[in-house]
Amino acid sequence: MTLQRETYEAVVRHREGAFVSERPALFSPAAAAQDPANAKGAYAPFAQILLPQEYTGWAEESTAHVRGCYLGDWTSLNKIEVSGPQALDFLSWLGMNDLSVFHDGQIKHHVQLDEHGWVASEGVLCRLGEEKFLYTAGSGDWLRWQFSMGNWDASVTDVSPDLFIFGVQGPESFAILQSVLGGNLRDLGFNRSRPAFANGVGVRVLRTGISGELGYEVHGPAAYANEVWKAIAGAGNVTLLGLRSQSVQHIEAGIATNGLDYLPAAILTPGAPTQFRRGKGPGGSFVPGNVTDYFRKPGELGWLRGRISSHDFLGRDALVADAGERKLVGLRWDNESVAAIAAGLFDGVEQMELPRLNGPSFDQILIDGVLRGVSTGRALSLTVGATISLGVLETAHTTPGTEVTVLWGRPGTTQREIPAVVTELPFKPDRRRTDVSR
Repeated sequence: MTLQRETYEAVVRHREGAFVSERPALFSPAAAAQDPANAKGAYAPFAQILLPQEYTGWAEESTAHVRGCYLGDWTSLNKIEVSGPQALDFLSWLGMNDLSVFHDGQIKHHVQLDEHGWVASEGVLCRLGEEKFLYTAGSGDWLRWQFSMGNWDASVTDVSPDLFIFGVQGPESFAILQSVLGGNLRDLGFNRSRPAFANGVGVRVLRTGISGELGYEVHGPAAYANEVWKAIAGAGNVTLLGLRSQSVQHIEAGIATNGLDYLPAAILTPGAPTQFRRGKGPGGSFVPGNVTDYFRKPGELGWLRGRISSHDFLGRDALVADAGERKLVGLRWDNESVAAIAAGLFDGVEQMELPRLNGPSFDQILIDGVLRGVSTGRALSLTVGATISLGVLETAHTTPGTEVTVLWGRPGTTQREIPAVVTELPFKPDRRRTDVSR
């Protein structure tokens, strides 16, 4: 057993234990390579792993995916290998998206529902072979629990501590990885992957788009994470991306994130995410009547386009009966009102973390004083030039240009009403499918 796996399993086993004395500190397998650039020495948790908060500063890092290229660490994601004769059958039943056409190396969004049609987990599914798949997500516990209750001719293995995941995103990401991998990536289409070599290490390169820009992921053995990180970081004009700025790009791209913009329905089951420790709960002005008010139907997150797939999957009947009556939109907050929040510090007004809070926060969206939706993911986007957020809003009020009010501040604090305008998503042009074939 490697030290990385031993520490990972100890963290999972003692996730509510006292830090260090019971629950050990778990760092990225690339921590040694990352440390020289981490001048501030600040770390924060992404799931079980402690990652550098920032390298050069959040202002530079949060715009790197638009200006050039960043290298970021997503090793914290759960990585679940599903293999065997019925692996595809199980995954098809577990997810709402059609897997009937699924080629080797292809990548698909895998949205998993509970029996009520709420999103229980979601992530990326990559086909590695005829009977072998890799699911990467904020949590793989729902998948493992559902598998344990069936009788599938397949196996499920948590390989999270055995692999690294690095994000390489931005207009220069193609040129950077071309030089590192020493191979031609021109014919690697969006949502496709293939094996490659980085500094002599066998890896898999995936063309993805979490930033809304041209981009890739590099997966490989944790034992060689330092070598691969160094190779990519030294390949050109690469900005290292710290945890503080990682999720700003998701809001700009209109992508809702599990555990930040909604809570997974799995939290009420034995399939609850084990990598998230119990805490004080989400922040923000929104007060739920029930915990399910934090849950979302896939249609409310922009994940239900066209007809519901005809294949049999968990939660299908509930989804057909109720796909959700709200829609995901963007909100552009009034700059002057946001600036006044800082001036309200001495009046007890809750301050805004910059560029965004590294945790869940839900705020009321009001129209004429009436609650019409919920805002999440408030972020200061230097790319957009405004404070922005995602909003799940009653469909009747989702026309771009609609004026709304976001109530800022937790109950019991000095709250402020901030004007905002409904916008289409994404906030900036979608460049994920940039043609690099020529």
